[in-house]
Amino acid sequence: MSSTHIPRAGLVLLGLLSFGWGFNWPIMKVVIAEIPLLMFRGDSILLAALGLFAIAWFSGQSLQVPAGRWRQLLAMASCNITGWNMFAIYGVSQLPSGRAAILGYTMPIWSALLSVWFLHEPLTRRRLIGLVLGMGGMALLIGTEFEKLGSAPTGVILMLIAAIFWAGGLVIYKRNPLPMPITALTAWQALLGGIPIALTGHALESVEWGRVSFWPMFGFWYNVFIGLLFCYWAWNKLVQMVPAAVSSLGSLIVPVVGVFSGMVILNEAPRWQDFAALVLVLTAIATVLLPPRQAV
Repeated sequence: MSSTHIPRAGLVLLGLLSFGWGFNWPIMKVVIAEIPLLMFRGDSILLAALGLFAIAWFSGQSLQVPAGRWRQLLAMASCNITGWNMFAIYGVSQLPSGRAAILGYTMPIWSALLSVWFLHEPLTRRRLIGLVLGMGGMALLIGTEFEKLGSAPTGVILMLIAAIFWAGGLVIYKRNPLPMPITALTAWQALLGGIPIALTGHALESVEWGRVSFWPMFGFWYNVFIGLLFCYWAWNKLVQMVPAAVSSLGSLIVPVVGVFSGMVILNEAPRWQDFAALVLVLTAIATVLLPPRQAV
């Protein structure tokens, strides 16, 4: 697809995705206060996978993986699910939720660079301007964390590695899209990528579910139905609709929602950098999404 804007249905998905994933960053901090990291991610991913398989089945979608494409599917699941979630959950455990979101969403720069290299997508002037503006907004927010790098360098590194895994999964798909219904594709990725996380979690961790209080349990099920089942489906659908660089840049609003929802849920104090970054990120998204003016 050569268009540099997202169709109307994609804009709706982008809005829902932005709020669903944005609010999930502080919610994850609430969950991991009482539920072990890997058990939380592994179990919620597998439950979401079961829900996706059920939706695909009852809607009459084929669950069959095309012949010769299992290797690609496993690579996508390894990047989008296993790699992203394992590194991100440990990263968010060591950083403020809003800052973890920002570092995770450095993904667009990796995706844009990998797309030019592997997908031969043009890095147009509009995309380049949007990329610079968006990453500039993130740089403002990340700047407040530089003073903490000495005390929490591991969390920063983990989130950046998670971002690279996510970008890799996006490019693996866009290079040779799998001819599968999107719900079935998302379900298979969640299942294949979630199994190693869940097995590792149950082998190394334990939790008394009856002792988990209301809000962490609420956050767990929010992750199952919103953060994973719906948002992963919406993300994969968006990736199908537009070029990788455009979908990546469009998702830049998620960390902005993450920062401001962290202020509401976790009582984080707003800084001037947060508001400046919001303006930059929204401008970046407008630069990428709005269609160019037609000559009169």
